Amino acid sequence: MKVNTDGVLLGAWADAEGAETILDIGTGTGVIALMMAQRNVAATIDAIDIDADAYAQAGENFRSSTWSARLCAHHAALQVYFPEKKYDLVISNPPYFVDDYKTGDHQKDIAKHGISLSYQELIAGIVRLLSERGKAAIVLPVFNLQLFESMALGQKLSIVKCTEVTAVEGKPPYLALIQIGRQQKELTKDRIVIQNEEGLFTPQYKALTRDFYLKF
Repeated sequence: MKVNTDGVLLGAWADAEGAETILDIGTGTGVIALMMAQRNVAATIDAIDIDADAYAQAGENFRSSTWSARLCAHHAALQVYFPEKKYDLVISNPPYFVDDYKTGDHQKDIAKHGISLSYQELIAGIVRLLSERGKAAIVLPVFNLQLFESMALGQKLSIVKCTEVTAVEGKPPYLALIQIGRQQKELTKDRIVIQNEEGLFTPQYKALTRDFYLKF
C-alpha cells in the first residue's frame, strides 16, 4: 500500500475522539480511513474517491483489514455524493495545487491539482455533509492556507486549530494541518518538525505517528 507523509501526518493529527461517523474525501488507497478505524474503535468510516483504481485498491485494503466491518469505500466524486447521514468528522488530503503547472499525467494531475475537486467544491461538500457540531481536518500547502481560510469563512466555517509542518529543522514550514468547524472558537497554533538536521525523525514526529509505523 502506498503511504505518504502528508496522509500519515493528517491521520495521526486529526481529532477523531467522539466521532461516530467519519468521511474520508479522496481516500486514495485508504490509508487515512484505515488510520481513523484504528484510532476510533466505535466509528463507521466511509471513504470516497473519483478514481476507479484508487477506489478498487481502497476496497481491497479495507476488506483485508481488522476493521473491515466499519469501513466502506465508494466510487464517487464529492460533488455527487449525497448520503442520508451527516458526519462528525470529515477528513481530506485534497488536490495540492490550485493554479499551477500540470504534469501531463492525468491521474497524477487529478491527485495533486484542483482538476476534479476545487477548494470551493471541497468546502461546499464539508458544509453539506458535516454534522452541526462536527469538525473537518485538512492538510494544505502553506501557500494555499490564506486562500482556503478566506473561502471557508465565506461559508461560515472557521479554522480553530492549525499545526504548521516543517520538513527539516531550520527550514520554513511547507504544510499546514487545519481543523475547521461551524463553531467559533479561539485559534490554537503550533508547529511540528519531521526531521532534524541529521535527517533523523524528531521525537515530536515519532510521538505523533508511532502507532502507524512498524519501526523508525
